[in-house]
Amino acid sequence: MGEEIVPLVPVLLVLMRRLGYPVITAVAASIGAAIVGAAFSPINPFQVGIAQKLAQLPLLSGGGYRMALLVPAVALWIAGTMRHAIRHRVVPSALAEDAGQAVDAPAGQRHGLVLLLLLVMFSFFGYGVVALGWDFDQMGALFFALGVGAGLLGGLGLSGTAEGFVTGFRDIAFSALLIGFARAIFVVLEQGHIVDTIVQGMSAPLANLPVTFSALGMMVVQTALHLPIPSVSGQATLTMPLFAPLADLIGMSRQVVVLAFQYAAGLCELITPTNGALLAMLAICGVRFDQWLKFVWPLYALLLALGVAGVVGAIWLGI
Repeated sequence: MGEEIVPLVPVLLVLMRRLGYPVITAVAASIGAAIVGAAFSPINPFQVGIAQKLAQLPLLSGGGYRMALLVPAVALWIAGTMRHAIRHRVVPSALAEDAGQAVDAPAGQRHGLVLLLLLVMFSFFGYGVVALGWDFDQMGALFFALGVGAGLLGGLGLSGTAEGFVTGFRDIAFSALLIGFARAIFVVLEQGHIVDTIVQGMSAPLANLPVTFSALGMMVVQTALHLPIPSVSGQATLTMPLFAPLADLIGMSRQVVVLAFQYAAGLCELITPTNGALLAMLAICGVRFDQWLKFVWPLYALLLALGVAGVVGAIWLGI
């Protein structure tokens, strides 16, 4: 999930402010955590699933090895996020007076009804996505119904609910434009048949390297390609048919090719400016991209080193 996390930002922002944590913590605890989990996931259908299918590998094969790397990766991200949050925490008593009053105010019956509606709707949301194959149209309709219901149950009335929608749309319109611009970059490159040329030119030198260096070279290529190709599923579709036969020629396991793609492209989502969901999240939270890079670079480097160790270890173990 990427763009689907964006509507949860207001709740996360309120929570972080009440706890006294900086707003960048909301980004790290939501889209950041999702990216790390997806990059190291043994079951991610958009990365592992598609890549293994195109590489003609059994679905979910190598799951135990990926799980062994997922645990330290998530632990590392949580530790880094908490360290930054604690170091930059503002004591809640020093927050704005109205925020303190909001914390002390007892939750009324209307608040309980809104929370109950939220629970019911998100349960239905999960069922629709998993079991019914919902797309953005159905998810958008559900969120719209949730917004109307929350406004009415919260006592805003029809006028107050409509004004709330106008305010919310105004705040998120810029983020929606960022997602569209980021997607447009890939559309132009794909329709112009530029991406295939880039992939071919970057992958050709790998055939002359030793196996370990070829695998690391694939990670470099996958990282570089993720800037013009922000879709991990689209990148798998473009690169796996080329890298899998190349692996056979140089004596490399196709599972290693999938690992190199998964860790390199997946982690690149943390830093690429063409990731629409990340830019939307940063815009809503009021965090500049350079501020995010300053926070994420050390963690990205450590996670990438873990991914490199995982790829090299898979070669040595014959995964």
